[in-house]
Amino acid sequence: MADPSFDVVSKVERQEIDNALNQTAKELAQRFDFRGANAGIEWAGEAGVTIQADTEERVMAAIEVFKEKLIKRGISLKSLEVGEPAQSGKTYRVANTIAQGINAEQAKKIAKTIRDEGPKGVQAQIQGDQLRVSAKKKDHLQEVIALLKGGDFGVALQFTNYR
Repeated sequence: MADPSFDVVSKVERQEIDNALNQTAKELAQRFDFRGANAGIEWAGEAGVTIQADTEERVMAAIEVFKEKLIKRGISLKSLEVGEPAQSGKTYRVANTIAQGINAEQAKKIAKTIRDEGPKGVQAQIQGDQLRVSAKKKDHLQEVIALLKGGDFGVALQFTNYR
């Protein structure tokens, strides 16, 4: 029988982001302080969101509204990469990206933390944009999950495929 294991991933549910985006668009249309600011939010490609408004201050306020909606939907702000406001004609635009997956540098950092601070006998293998963590005992896996939840790796972590 194989050792118990779990996967460390960084994935964001697209439907939850879509729901947050729709809630933000509705609030931008209804709020008094956004009236006449031509504020809007829309998808820009597969993993991007564009926010626009007439002034830089309104764009930044719209980003804050979007962040609030993401938090309410249970999405970590670590997965949102906010760009710089750029003027495009009479409007300001901010291109935001939603990070999916763990890049190689972050995966190495997580694996090193597991090796150095985790219990003995725990192994972490990098598999593409995720990590597979295995150990002889399930208790060791629980300790690794607690260790990773307590650390800051610059990416939102989820633990899946626990067996």
